[in-house]
Amino acid sequence: MKRGEFLRSLGLSTSTLMAFYCIGTTMTACGSSENEPEPVDPGGGGNGISGTTTGNSINFTVDLTKVTKLKTVGGFEIIGDTIVALASGGGYVALARRCTHEGFNIQYRLTQNDFQCPNHLSEFSTTGAVEQGPATAALKAFKTALSADGNTLTVTA
Repeated sequence: MKRGEFLRSLGLSTSTLMAFYCIGTTMTACGSSENEPEPVDPGGGGNGISGTTTGNSINFTVDLTKVTKLKTVGGFEIIGDTIVALASGGGYVALARRCTHEGFNIQYRLTQNDFQCPNHLSEFSTTGAVEQGPATAALKAFKTALSADGNTLTVTA
């Protein structure tokens, strides 16, 4: 049984339920998402990512023989300040990783070929445009280039 169902079964009011939900048992229900993917630490232990992955000067390479999630259509990886995905059409997409609504990490959805914030369900196109709120500002899009052998992806601002 979920926490909200349990509290409703006790006959608590909606406002009481919201207070319990936001406070939560670990004080994180309104401040973070359990489904939020964690970013890869660039350059950590030969993980196949090198370059600048944060700030205004995004310029990094991904060794796709090591970051194998990105070799499968629908696979995505959060790298520094970006999210990189192999979209349904077979092309790579790189966007700013944080939802413009409240800053939670977004995720790629293969079936819809878009990105979604798992916290408040804002949706963004593969170009970063807002498809559904509550977010109102687009995500920054980055350039991607795949090497001729298909083993190296370069992402730049």
